[in-house]
Amino acid sequence: MNYFSSEFKLGILGGGQLGKMLLFDTRKFDIQTYVLDPSDEAPSRMACNKFFKGDLMNFETVYQFGKMVDVLTIEIELVNLEALEKLENEGLKIYPSPKTLKAIQNKGKQKDFYVENTIPTSKHLRFVDLADLKKSLEKDELDFPFVWKCAEFGYDGNGVKIVRSTFDLINLPDVECIAEDMVPFKNELAVIVCRNPSGEIKTYPVVEMEFHPEANQVEYVICPARIDDKVAEKARAIALNVSEKFNHVGLLAVEMFQTEDDEILVNEVAPRPHNSGHYSIEASYTSQFENHIRAVLDLPLGNTDSKVAGIMVNLVGEDGFSGNVIYENIETILGWNGVTPHIYGKKQTRPFRKMGHVTIVNSDIKEARRIAEDVKNTIRVISE
Repeated sequence: MNYFSSEFKLGILGGGQLGKMLLFDTRKFDIQTYVLDPSDEAPSRMACNKFFKGDLMNFETVYQFGKMVDVLTIEIELVNLEALEKLENEGLKIYPSPKTLKAIQNKGKQKDFYVENTIPTSKHLRFVDLADLKKSLEKDELDFPFVWKCAEFGYDGNGVKIVRSTFDLINLPDVECIAEDMVPFKNELAVIVCRNPSGEIKTYPVVEMEFHPEANQVEYVICPARIDDKVAEKARAIALNVSEKFNHVGLLAVEMFQTEDDEILVNEVAPRPHNSGHYSIEASYTSQFENHIRAVLDLPLGNTDSKVAGIMVNLVGEDGFSGNVIYENIETILGWNGVTPHIYGKKQTRPFRKMGHVTIVNSDIKEARRIAEDVKNTIRVISE
């Protein structure tokens, strides 16, 4: 099939910043794109060929959108699976497949999948609602402390809370959830695996993630991770095993814990471009976004090696500010070598909302990390 400068149509479910960055590469290759998103102000709207506003969880909306395209992919996994299954049965190519998404979409099912496939992960219990969890505590089947996660619709640190006592249960939503054992770890790592339908598979280098203590969001992504080579090899091997078991096509971001004794435990996965791979736009031979496009179109995958050390700094809305966004001091960082800001196109900021990111590239990882700290301390995402 001729994808380039043709009538071929690639459909993308979701029009957020991940979609916007995917569209940079579809525009580079002149691949026609249709995007579906519930928001009139979706960041992807400015870059696709045709934009459709609609509910990603609505069967009819997703089904009719799929009928207009030749290949369908996602930039968010919370989509209507019944519509995707019907479209796939009718012959539409959908990557990742509805079967893969079904195993990942619900975090309880995702954790069960790891256990069933002997993938190393922390121990967990599943609950239908908060009352069910409280009963488990009363019966001494669950002990403090633990990590509470809502089973669906969590994102960017939302839907995750460390529960140390009954007091921490007060404001938790009454939804299906899981409780995970607290893992004593020294690093949070991630590996992005790229796979096309023909079976070609590649992994990006292991990255290290530093989290914001309050928002539970990634603050810095460091590539390469500052870990022993043997640990890195183990992490990549486990990520490849996870990819094989999910039988995914496209990108699979595998988030992991490196324990105090250097074991690797899988935390969770995302079957799409991921925050942990944003550094690759500037630092890699082929960005995660280009490789996702290559993968879902069954094209040869690009080189995943890094050209240079890269660090990504998330730009999030500053606490105490809501409204029309202002990127204070952005002109200052634009004058620094190796520093590239990416603004997502969201007009309204609020505390800890992801508004953009900045990549720092440098031949010296220590120097890149120092500059990243300067970037974080200089630019502020505030409101008018």
